[in-house]
Formats: sequence, C-alpha cells, structure tokens
Amino acid sequence: MIVDKPSRGPREGDVITIKSYKHDGSLHRTWRDTMVLKTSENAIIGLNDHTLVTEDNGRRWVTREPAILYFHKKYWFNIVAMIRDNGISYYCNLASPYTLDKEALKYIDYDLDVKVFPDGERHLLDADEYAAHSKKWHYPKEIDKILKEHVKILVDWINNQDGPFSQGYVDVWYSRYQYLMQQRLKDRR
Repeated sequence: MIVDKPSRGPREGDVITIKSYKHDGSLHRTWRDTMVLKTSENAIIGLNDHTLVTEDNGRRWVTREPAILYFHKKYWFNIVAMIRDNGISYYCNLASPYTLDKEALKYIDYDLDVKVFPDGERHLLDADEYAAHSKKWHYPKEIDKILKEHVKILVDWINNQDGPFSQGYVDVWYSRYQYLMQQRLKDRR
C-alpha cells in the first residue's frame, strides 16, 4: 500500500507567490518571490523587497522598499508594513482569510483598505470602490457584516500597536529577513 505524504506548507526561507482575486473570481494582482519568514497553524509572515507585481491588466511594477506581510486564516484582513526612510507605513487590505496551495498564497480582496502613516495618521480608502463592487458582484450581507467586524478588530490593533503595528514586530522580522539573506549569500559561495 502506498501512502501519500501530507503536503507541507512553506518553510522559513522559502519563496512563494501571492495572488489576490476579486469576489467574482477574477485575478486582481500577483506578487512574485515573497520570502517566508514564519508559518504557524493560522498565520504566515513574509517579506517583499523589490518584488515584481503584475496587475490584472498586465501592467508590471516593482515594489520600492522592504515590506513585511502578515496573513491569517481567521482574520478578514492582511497587513503590509512598508519600511521607509521616514518610518513605517502600513497598508491594510480588507480581504478574505488566506488559502495556500502549491501555486500560491491566495485571498479575495474586498476593496476597502486602511492606510496608516508613520505619524499615526490613518485613512480608510476605496469605500466608493467597495460600494460599486458590492453592487456589481452582489456581496452577501454576511460578507459586509464580517468585514465591518474585522475593521473594528484591525482598528483596535492599530490603536494598541498590537502585532504587526508594533515597532518590535517590524524590527524582529526585518532582522530575520536580513539574516536569511546573509545565509543565502554564504550558501552560494
């Protein structure tokens, strides 16, 4: 009898692709070569640094600075901490919890975003896009309710500087990334 080994998820130092979709199933955006820094039962922490991004219309661009990424299987948001010269800016996507397969880490982008600037100022973005897509694709009332609840959780994290919103979190994971990159260079020699 042949027993298949259970497929393992990505490990520290592995490189994965991230794909976001819209509610109708259409591909929205793809990030290539995200380095995995940590995986747990419910979360993945990764880092992009000058990563190729492809938009749904085929336009391609490269990220400008290192960014720590936080994805969770239970929260309806993901968090991008962009490490810039003037401090850390956050871009938070209201999105479905992630799934992972052999191709990529995947989630559905629900349009609404929260941007947090280094001085703590914050803005809710794309409410008009959310309203238009909600109407166009008939977002279920349950999705709307879940997203509103998870905006509250996200704002609470921001206010309390929890998780990805703490300086210590950014410092630890960026240091880990730098260490892993040094190890890769040593291994190539």
